Amino acid sequence: MDWQPDEQGLQQVLQLLKDSQSPNTATQRIVQDKLKQLNQFPDFNNYLIFVLTRLKSEDEPTRSLSGLILKNNVKAHYQSFPPPVADFIKQECLNNIGDASSLIRATIGILITTIASKGELQMWPELLPQLCNLLNSEDYNTCEGAFGALQKICEDSSELLDSDALNRPLNIMIPKFLQFFKHCSPKIRSHAIACVNQFIMDRAQALMDNIDTFIEHLFALAVDDDPEVRKNVCRALVMLLEVRIDRLIPHMHSIIQYMLQRTQDHDENVALEACEFWLTLAEQPICKEVLASHLVQLIPILVNGMKYSEIDIILLKGDVEEDEAVPDSEQDIKPRFHKSRTVTLPHEAERPDGSEDAEDDDDDDALSDWNLRKCSAAALDVLANVFREELLPHLLPLLKGLLFHPEWVVKESGILVLGAIAEGCMQGMVPYLPELIPHLIQCLSDKKALVRSIACWTLSRYAHWVVSQPPDMHLKPLMTELLKRILDGNKRVQEAACSAFATLEEEACTELVPYLSYILDTLVFAFGKYQHKNLLILYDAIGTLADSVGHHLNQPEYIQKLMPPLIQKWNELKDEDKDLFPLLECLSSVATALQSGFLPYCEPVYQRCVTLVQKTLAQAMMYTQHPEQYEAPDKDFMIVALDLLSGLAEGLGGHVEQLVARSNIMTLLFQCMQDSMPEVRQSSFALLGDLTKACFIHVKPCIAEFMPILGTNLNPEFISVCNNATWAIGEICMQMGAEMQPYVQMVLNNLVEIINRPNTPKTLLENTAITIGRLGYVCPQEVAPMLQQFIRPWCVPTPRCLSPPHHAPVSCFAPAPHKDTCPTPAHHPLTSCPLADSSCSPSSQVHIPQEHQGQRGEGLSLPRHLHDDRRQPRGRCAGWGSWALREGTGAGLGRPLTWDLSRFRTLFSSATL
Repeated sequence: MDWQPDEQGLQQVLQLLKDSQSPNTATQRIVQDKLKQLNQFPDFNNYLIFVLTRLKSEDEPTRSLSGLILKNNVKAHYQSFPPPVADFIKQECLNNIGDASSLIRATIGILITTIASKGELQMWPELLPQLCNLLNSEDYNTCEGAFGALQKICEDSSELLDSDALNRPLNIMIPKFLQFFKHCSPKIRSHAIACVNQFIMDRAQALMDNIDTFIEHLFALAVDDDPEVRKNVCRALVMLLEVRIDRLIPHMHSIIQYMLQRTQDHDENVALEACEFWLTLAEQPICKEVLASHLVQLIPILVNGMKYSEIDIILLKGDVEEDEAVPDSEQDIKPRFHKSRTVTLPHEAERPDGSEDAEDDDDDDALSDWNLRKCSAAALDVLANVFREELLPHLLPLLKGLLFHPEWVVKESGILVLGAIAEGCMQGMVPYLPELIPHLIQCLSDKKALVRSIACWTLSRYAHWVVSQPPDMHLKPLMTELLKRILDGNKRVQEAACSAFATLEEEACTELVPYLSYILDTLVFAFGKYQHKNLLILYDAIGTLADSVGHHLNQPEYIQKLMPPLIQKWNELKDEDKDLFPLLECLSSVATALQSGFLPYCEPVYQRCVTLVQKTLAQAMMYTQHPEQYEAPDKDFMIVALDLLSGLAEGLGGHVEQLVARSNIMTLLFQCMQDSMPEVRQSSFALLGDLTKACFIHVKPCIAEFMPILGTNLNPEFISVCNNATWAIGEICMQMGAEMQPYVQMVLNNLVEIINRPNTPKTLLENTAITIGRLGYVCPQEVAPMLQQFIRPWCVPTPRCLSPPHHAPVSCFAPAPHKDTCPTPAHHPLTSCPLADSSCSPSSQVHIPQEHQGQRGEGLSLPRHLHDDRRQPRGRCAGWGSWALREGTGAGLGRPLTWDLSRFRTLFSSATL
């Protein structure tokens, strides 16, 4: 007999559901407390499913809400549901999947896939067969409801559906779905395509067996009247381009023509899916061959798609010119996380050409999503990298009309176009830049804030060229105008100008030294002007300046200007405030640059960092011992503190010794080096290396305990951790000398394994080569027997790392690269190998001056003012939104990482665009 509710209990549940829709905060709190109480009774879930499926007299929002509360209960407590309750819920879902209400059908579909995701696909064997059978129903609601549920299951459990655990149901489901591509209902057709699309990227065998039929059906739907169907067709073709291009090549001309039409579709969602096609095609080897003849059509389409729409302007408050006095709301401040330090080599300071914008923040989240403007700009960028100067004949005639257009929306899109092609077409644009750069600098004073904002960004894309010209020609005017925009009355412009100026700082470096007073006056004045969000960006600009000009900042006049506002903010923030992250990163760069000039401020900063590490470790221990009583600590506080301590050690050098002597940092460091979180270990090893260089007297007593931990962390599966451990070992080598002998075998085998490992990242490979070289330098007798195991791969990275003083003989075990230059030696370094004769005299070894010691650089750099940034020297280049994801260096520059398509979906979700 079916379960039946108690009438009084049912009315109580209904009243609770009504109350939960109240906007009153107090009522909501009461509802939450009541829900917690009711969840103690398993029968409560029967009431919820009963309201969802049986009480058709109730309004749809109440019924749907009942289902969503049940969904949350399933997610949290399903394993503790008594079997009769679970069975009742499952049966009710299947019996009512064809409800007359589309909202209720969708809610039941969500509930079904939530149950399935809790491991119930195996325990609910009748689910998939029943849903597939319901597709044959002549009742539209039943067919659509079943398809909706199946689509959600395909989205959430695609791998499981193609596994032996379920006897590969896709072998039946894929052919079944393909039958519905010709259904009379556009909603059903759309569901069918969406279901199949879930299995393209995984190359599910059932789909590959039917790939030609699938493509044939897609072509038949290409001109479907329903926009949702067209969108799913475009999505399928984009994915097939990536995974089965061999099947598309015979039809490529027709597909390109189709995508040209769809990129102009009146439905923006369809146009966006079609625009993705150009991003994917640009990654294919055949791109140039198949697309060259279509550029004359494609380029104007992409350029047209880069204009702000009317709704964009409304969402961005494009008509609001001055909003600096408006406080930021909490949703304006996106979560920020810290990234720990990674050791790289100074020759990584090749000028970055690429960029990735992880999430340049928006004043309105509604525009932070991927849209046609951003996708068009990304497509133009990647195509510029494919076609280079060949793109310009199609683009330059359009650009001239755009850049000088009287309508600001059109002019703004032209400035965006100019920025989008900066990387790929730079050489071809050079002849035009003497005229264009002054025009862009003028646009920094445009009356429209969105024009000023995009002009900041585009100018940052050409910062490298600007810096290569005589300073008075473009650098000085650009710097002057950007500093004015940093104090703009519009918050969006402030943000763009701050980011652009930081890029200029990285490119110009010491060229900015003559203007430091003026720059600091502006940045310090902004402290009193900026709202919360832009204040975080300001920290970054100051840190970048410190990284770029280095010790030139160590002047009493500059210190007096810069330090008071920073210390004031430092004193205002509590230990648990995440705004500490950007401030501590900023202070780390400043401390490194000021060196002894930071001494008056170092003690309270040092002590607070030690306290943050100690508190976090204590919280972690309490959580480990009593997880039911304590929350897990946010270890980012510990990571950022470790990184600032590294900055202090690097900047203060031997002056840090007294601070270390009066603290328990070595004990804390021992614990941090063994933390379960890789980022903590990563920062710990960076600090160990810096302390080794600055005050080895305190590190040496701990070597016997530290070396086994370092050896254990020579695991290239954690690249940054391994890299920093490798670097720290190298620094310890140079301090220990022959006393390193007991520890050589503890680390050498792992280092040899890393250097022989295929596809080892360049930075790790070079640090490994240097550390092996240092081991050989101080303990040749211990290293010599393993020479044959590493000498060949060791020769590959080493020549690029060598930059010995010209008067020193070249040894095969040379020191770390020079900080500023690393030319490849004219002669191969292995003319003779001292390790072949372990009795080689010291005179045959390379003299190691201080400036040739291993350099601590940085790792992946993301927008510091927004989220992840593991304490880099500001690894940003003139990229989309002025942010680069790349390997940074001590010089603040870096080499772009290899890009993939996911770069663009994240990169263009930016405020600038």
